[in-house]
Formats: sequence, structure tokens, C-alpha cells
Amino acid sequence: MIFKLFTLPFRSIIKLGEKIQEEVDQELYDLHIIQQQLIELHMMYELEEIDEEAYVLREQELLERYKIAKEREKNELLED
Repeated sequence: MIFKLFTLPFRSIIKLGEKIQEEVDQELYDLHIIQQQLIELHMMYELEEIDEEAYVLREQELLERYKIAKEREKNELLED
């Protein structure tokens, strides 16, 4: 009983951390958000708001996130 009282705050912090991580992952790997960011990036490049080097680097990052998001989506479908 006393052990539960002492560990309750730690378990609550861990659960909160897990929830935050889940929310961050969801936003980071949301296909719709990534697609929007790719469109915005392309527009910025076309309007010469960013140079080619910045464009290529950011595009690579977004495409990698897109790849991971698609893989996660595929895995979720297989689990169901």
C-alpha cells in the first residue's frame, strides 16, 4: 500500500510522458500535415523565398517523414 503511494507520482509522470510522445508522433507523422508542408515548401521555392540547397534539405526531411508515416500506416492496417 505504501509502495503504491510512493510510486503513484512517478507512474503519472510516465503516463504523461507517453501521452505527450504519442501526440508528438501523431503530428510529426501525419500524412496530411506532411503533404501540406511539401506543398508550402515548393511554393516557397517557386517564389524564391528559399534557395535550392534549403529546399532540397527540407524536402529530403519531409519525404523521409512521409516514408515513415506510410510505413506506420501500413503496420496499423496489418494489426487490425
